Amino acid sequence: MKKIVILLCLLILGKAGLAADVTPAKVIENVPSEIVLTGNLVFDWLDISQVERDAVIEKYKNELFDENTVFKYKKKVFREEYKDYLKDKDFKRHYMLVRNGVKETDTENLCGFYYKDNLLISYAIQYKNDLRTVYYYDAMGKLKYVDKFSENYPNFPYMSKQYRANGSLVSAIYFISHDMQYMYEADKEFKGAWYKDKMYDRHAKQTLTRTNW
Repeated sequence: MKKIVILLCLLILGKAGLAADVTPAKVIENVPSEIVLTGNLVFDWLDISQVERDAVIEKYKNELFDENTVFKYKKKVFREEYKDYLKDKDFKRHYMLVRNGVKETDTENLCGFYYKDNLLISYAIQYKNDLRTVYYYDAMGKLKYVDKFSENYPNFPYMSKQYRANGSLVSAIYFISHDMQYMYEADKEFKGAWYKDKMYDRHAKQTLTRTNW
């Protein structure tokens, strides 16, 4: 749950910038052509067949996890790349801005995460001079996660991968639009299809609701 909540903050940042088991279909080429359009034009996850849903899941999994996907960076390499962001030197200001509902400044987009609606436990920063990266910090300004967007961001469709501060992959999302996303765990397991404020699993059963859409 925590992973999902954290990663979905980038929806806000992006707008500013920010039953029985069924064997998945293996051969995408044999799926009717309209399946390729599923999610691009209309969200019909609840109406299409299980075979069709499995084909869509396989399609976006293959796009997210290609041969260039890094599942685990060497910790030293990863932390060297983000050495300037391991600690938010301005965390007191950022904390107070987010706590007071500020979502944007001249140089950054901001987003907060709360416990029981009133205790700010972490926040995210997307710097406007590098919109393809989002940094997540705990309340004391220590880096916890990094989101890395694909090169075409913020133009849809685009992809995002989230890494822990030690360089290990947490999850990946394929963004069809602001309303529609397909989310996968680091082990390539399908987590769910988001449509607006609701997430559905591979069998079209609603599993989660989000409040920040």
